[in-house]
Amino acid sequence: QVQLVESGGGLVQPGGSLRLSCAASGTIFNFYVLRWYRQPPGKQRELVAGSFDTGTTNYSDSVKGRFTISRGNAKNTVYLQMNNLKSEDTAVYYCMGQLGADSYEYWGQGTQVTVSS
Repeated sequence: QVQLVESGGGLVQPGGSLRLSCAASGTIFNFYVLRWYRQPPGKQRELVAGSFDTGTTNYSDSVKGRFTISRGNAKNTVYLQMNNLKSEDTAVYYCMGQLGADSYEYWGQGTQVTVSS
C-alpha cells in the first residue's frame, strides 16, 4: 500500500518562503511523475508543478520563476520550494504520484499554506 505524506506547510508573510515535502511510505517505488496541486479556499484544485522521472519539470504560469520542484535522492520523494509567496498562494497543497502514464493516482492528505501579514 503506497501512501504519500506531505509536510512543511504553515503561516508565512508575503514575500517569504516555505519548502514543502512529500514522501511515499510503504513499498519504495520510482514514480513516473510526482506533481503538486493546490486548492485555494472556495476554488477548484489546480496543478502547480510536475516532476517526471526523466528529469523534466513543468510549472503553472502563476508560480513560474518563484517555485521550484525537485526530487530527493530517493526517487519517491519530491519537494516544492516556494519563494516570494503571495496571498494568492494561500491554499491546501497536495502531492500526487503516478507509477506510469495514465496509471492510478496516489494522493496525499494535503498541507495548508497560508500567506498573510
